Amino acid sequence: MSSYLRVLRHPDFRFLFFGQSASAVGDQVVVVALALYITQRTGSATDLGLVLAAQTLPVVGLLLFGGVWADRLPRARIMIAADGARAALHGVLAALILTGGASVLEMVVIEALFGAARAFFQPAYTGLMAQVTPAEEIQDARTLTELTTTLSLLAGPAIGTALTLGLGAGQAFALDAATFVFSALMLARVRPRPAPGASASVVRELAGGWREVRSRAWVWVTIAAFAGAVLCVYAQWYSLAPGIAKHVYGSAGVFGVLESVMGAGAVLGGGVAMAWRPRRPLFIGLVAILAWPVQDAVFALGAPLVAVIGCAVLTGFGWSLMGIFWETLLARHIPTGALSRVSSYDWMGSLALLPVGFVIAGPLASAFGARTVLGVGSVLGLAMLGLALVPRSTRELGYGPSAHQLIDDVKVEPGG
Repeated sequence: MSSYLRVLRHPDFRFLFFGQSASAVGDQVVVVALALYITQRTGSATDLGLVLAAQTLPVVGLLLFGGVWADRLPRARIMIAADGARAALHGVLAALILTGGASVLEMVVIEALFGAARAFFQPAYTGLMAQVTPAEEIQDARTLTELTTTLSLLAGPAIGTALTLGLGAGQAFALDAATFVFSALMLARVRPRPAPGASASVVRELAGGWREVRSRAWVWVTIAAFAGAVLCVYAQWYSLAPGIAKHVYGSAGVFGVLESVMGAGAVLGGGVAMAWRPRRPLFIGLVAILAWPVQDAVFALGAPLVAVIGCAVLTGFGWSLMGIFWETLLARHIPTGALSRVSSYDWMGSLALLPVGFVIAGPLASAFGARTVLGVGSVLGLAMLGLALVPRSTRELGYGPSAHQLIDDVKVEPGG
């Protein structure tokens, strides 16, 4: 562990790390708080799906532009502005809930604006990480960051469940708003290394980012596979699982417990990633994440809770490995000057069908039953993730020499 903590000796990375660690906890608090609050207030999977879709649709629609501007403007400033906007939005939502309750329409508007801010934050964050961390320490930084993210997956849902079912959802959203303020204060102290500038038109820059994606089968095939899996597995889980937990296992709070258990598995995965440098990291990550749709299937079948908990641990473990390996590979194989744009294509492609999944989850559940929809979706998701393993480059990709990315940084031109 001490070898990974050494990356904290870099002040700029340290400020980025502390700010995002706090924000990650708040994000996980809200994931559960939003689901439980709407389930308690309306009991409608359709309402929950609409709010989640409202948050996701602007992310999908604006990510590419967020990536372009993150490669043109100071990334830390973009992130500070996004943090400030998100703090204000969830502060308003907390106030609405505490003063009588927020309507579904109010939550739709607030979460849509929240998603728009996130669309500019995420690509900038990916690019900024490479600017504040030496190339040879990228995996150490990614692993340490992912470990704190996985710890947030353990703590956040537990805090969110306790706050929402105890004090109320208003306090949960207020906590999230506070974490964004803290993140912005930390980012204000970051002084990153200069990145290659971009002077081409937005269209040329988008085209350049797309060339970086399409030239690597391991990138675009993985993105496409996750787009389908997110539609069939992720969207159905967050729309339907709270209701299924309430009717099958006796309490919607079981959903929050499972989210925390996934966090425990993710912590284990982060610990393994600290000590393991597999020869084929992307292959290993994709195999590990197959536990994700399996968990949904077991839950949909109404299996004993102990079995579902075991699958949740494996799901968190797989997500953690895949996340660390994927982000590290992007940072080592994609030129820094194009990294934010590639990250935006990654996020946009992976999330492209998520709003559709959120919107259709409720109506499909009404027509066929929530457990049936979740179960069928898990089978389809398993097949799609299996297809991600088809390209030879995916199965054989290694980390490559750290100098590779640095050489590309020198060669990269505006527009890719």
